[in-house]
Amino acid sequence: MKRPHHRVLFSSQREAESTRFRTWIVIAVALAAILFQVYIPLFFQFLSYLELPLLVTLYFAIMRRSQLAGLTIGMLVGLAQDSLSKNPLGMYGIVKTLVGYFGGSISMRFDVDHAAFRGGLSFLFYFFHQFFFWVLSRALLGQNISFEVQQTLMLGLLNALVAVSLYHFLDKLKDRG
Repeated sequence: MKRPHHRVLFSSQREAESTRFRTWIVIAVALAAILFQVYIPLFFQFLSYLELPLLVTLYFAIMRRSQLAGLTIGMLVGLAQDSLSKNPLGMYGIVKTLVGYFGGSISMRFDVDHAAFRGGLSFLFYFFHQFFFWVLSRALLGQNISFEVQQTLMLGLLNALVAVSLYHFLDKLKDRG
């Protein structure tokens, strides 16, 4: 019986394999991103637009090329961010869990090693993250807040530009063994 042909955009079988990182590196990078998100804007307000926990979640989800790994990373990063933020516990946890799951899903079908593709994914997932956080805030918390599409698109672009540089740096931390 012939297997169905799936359109997968990998240039080699090696690229389709999961990328490994030492556990302490994943924990240290995620913790640094969360602490940056919580404390740096207290001193440098202009950096509050950066959503480093989201970018780190997306990076590790797409590099592991696994829905389960992405879901787990998203959940852990989101709940850790919730525990240090002023938001109710679970808001970032839910949103980042979804980002990790969908990021892992996309990486199973497409080659995510190109900077332009990663930047595009970062832009799309930033918009998704902000939109879904807004939906949850209105639906679960009853908050009547507005969603500024133009501002979100602009901040998504800025986060995507940061993501390309961040992902290049994180690529250097891959486990070579």
